Amino acid sequence: MIDTKRIGMAGHSIGGASTAATMAGDARVRAGVNMDGTFFAPVPADGLDGRPFLMFGAKDRHDDKTWHQSWADLDGWKRWLTVTGADHGSFTDVPLLAGLAGIPDTAPMPYERSLALTRAYVAAFFDLHLKGVPQPLLDGPSPDNPEVVVRLP
Repeated sequence: MIDTKRIGMAGHSIGGASTAATMAGDARVRAGVNMDGTFFAPVPADGLDGRPFLMFGAKDRHDDKTWHQSWADLDGWKRWLTVTGADHGSFTDVPLLAGLAGIPDTAPMPYERSLALTRAYVAAFFDLHLKGVPQPLLDGPSPDNPEVVVRLP
């Protein structure tokens, strides 16, 4: 059964950008994650009705104007996490598949580490906002994950 009070959405790249757009148009989506996607459709200026949103990406997102504007417009719980050593593909299985095909990964961070970080932070976000389980991992920098830079409101 789908619990319609616990719908979350996460996506990578344009899928991440579409998460915010979907939330703007559909109040049933209670929490969202953008993994390294440019916000082609901006977050509405009046926000997402207080719903939580996680921006999770590579370090070069610090220079992305769409991320700065979206951060300013988000009106609920929010975090902006960047991962030093990650690149755009680090939040997917592309590095694994490329490695299996003999194509070297472009990110300095090993695939296993980016996978572990992505799983940990995205799961913590949804556990907090859809299940109500406290997640100290999202409260600030973690000594166990020094490559993750945490921006709080």
